[in-house]
This record gives sequence, C-alpha cells and structure tokens, in this order.
Amino acid sequence: MGIYTRTGDEGQTSVIGGRVSKDDIRVEAYGTIDELNSFVGQAAALSEGEIFADLREDLLLIQQELFDCGSDLAFVKLSENKYKVHEEMAVRLEEWIDRYEVENPQLERFILPGGHALAAALHVCRTVCRRAERRTVTLGAAEEINPAVRQYLNRLSDYFFVVARTANVRTGVADIEYVRSQKVFRRS
Repeated sequence: MGIYTRTGDEGQTSVIGGRVSKDDIRVEAYGTIDELNSFVGQAAALSEGEIFADLREDLLLIQQELFDCGSDLAFVKLSENKYKVHEEMAVRLEEWIDRYEVENPQLERFILPGGHALAAALHVCRTVCRRAERRTVTLGAAEEINPAVRQYLNRLSDYFFVVARTANVRTGVADIEYVRSQKVFRRS
C-alpha cells in the first residue's frame, strides 16, 4: 500500500463525516494541533537524561492527548459520549503546572523565549499551542466542538511556559527578562 492516495489533489480532504476544503477551519484547527505535536516530539527528544525524565514522560503522554484533541475536532458530528478529551485532563495539567512551578524562581517581569535548548523548544510549543487554541476558538464559534479541547489547549500552553522555565532552572540557565518590562507579576 502506498502512502499517497491522490484523493486530495483537488484541494479536498476527508474528515470524519464528510469531505472539506484543505483550508477549512476544522482542518486548520486540527492541523495546527498536529504541528504542535511535532514540536512536542522535538522537545521530548531534547529532554535527555535523568534530569528531565519526568518531563519527557509528560511530553510523551501529551503527544497521545494531542492526537485525541485532533481526533475530537476531526468529527463533523460527534456525540458527547464519544469524545476522547475530558475536563479531567486539564485538571491533571494544573497539577503538573503546580508541581513544576515550585522549582521556578518568582516571576516579576515578562521573559523572552529562550535559554537552554529544551526551554527554547518548549517556548515554541507554547506559542504554537496558543495558535492551535485560537484556531479551535474560531472553529468553535462557527461549529459545535468538544469544549474540553479548548480548555485543554489553554491549560497546555500554561504548562509549556512553566516547564520551559523549569528546564532553565534545572540546567542553571537564567530566564532572560524583557528589559523594558515593568514588574507585572505578583505572587499571591
């Protein structure tokens, strides 16, 4: 069996429940999630050594869950009991965020993406995740979607921000503050 089908040569693609244009907002949403998944795979590949074993394990699970997100968005019509993404997944991300955040120094100013190579890769994940979230919001405004996907992506971008900082901490690399930033963050 060949990888090519030629069924998309005219600019159409199959979704679960029909065919749509390859630039349909549904395809944009789950396509951006697929792009994010590739960047998460890159970050997982960079998370070498025992120092990042917990993070690597998280990232591999997140890759599975991103496939679930894309799957839920690929359905034109899907009953709620068939959804793969559930609110509990976002709650688990919150627990992970809290676990990593205790390692990070207090944040007072905006920071620039970068530092250690893994931290930089995680910041790319964060920004692509935000774009995936925006595409999902656009889709959700036009068509019915699983709202748990939107919630998961929102929490996931927060997770990437926190673990990027943790990657810097664990490697002894300081976050780079945005020099024109006022003190905008306060610990509660």
